[in-house]
Amino acid sequence: MAYTRIKICGITRPEDARVAVDSGADAIGLVFYAKSPRCLDAERAARIAAVVPPFVTVVALFVDELAANIARILDHVPVDLIQFHGDEDAAFCQQFGRPWIKALRVKAGMDLRRSCLAYRGARGILLDNWEAGIPGGTGRSFDWRLAESALPLPVVLAGGLNEENVAVAMARVGPAAVDVSGGVEQSPGVKDAAKLRRFVAAVRAAQ
Repeated sequence: MAYTRIKICGITRPEDARVAVDSGADAIGLVFYAKSPRCLDAERAARIAAVVPPFVTVVALFVDELAANIARILDHVPVDLIQFHGDEDAAFCQQFGRPWIKALRVKAGMDLRRSCLAYRGARGILLDNWEAGIPGGTGRSFDWRLAESALPLPVVLAGGLNEENVAVAMARVGPAAVDVSGGVEQSPGVKDAAKLRRFVAAVRAAQ
């Protein structure tokens, strides 16, 4: 199996970012969605990003945010990659001059290949669980069989991952990266260092 990158999302504290990096994570995710318990303002996000060393990717997550607000965050926080988690179209996503990925919420009957092709300019597609009225972070997995066929963009697998199931998910989907948030927390936005380390170890052991 190829090297699978790891993103720890929903980081809200510099100390959690340090643990993620020291454990071997390839990326950390900062959430800028007001309805999320993991939401940050620009000042807090900048303090977290300041402890992230070179070659670890800082990802900013937005959900149907106004372009002006996204631009303001990008002016204050050293973001390497943008993750769009709402109903944004490709034209909206690519206007900010940064690499980006697009989240798709997966459910039965969905044509994943066609959905991916609508976002050809993305660095990858993040696949998450579909739940009515919730853009992500449900803590639940989707049916991984729906993503077993080859897709035209690299896949970032999310949705209910934890140390117990990530190896099976990787074997089933073969993602370029995995994304975890709630599966390594002791409470929303507060990471559990032991869970985080075990998750990273489980991913590495599965390769």
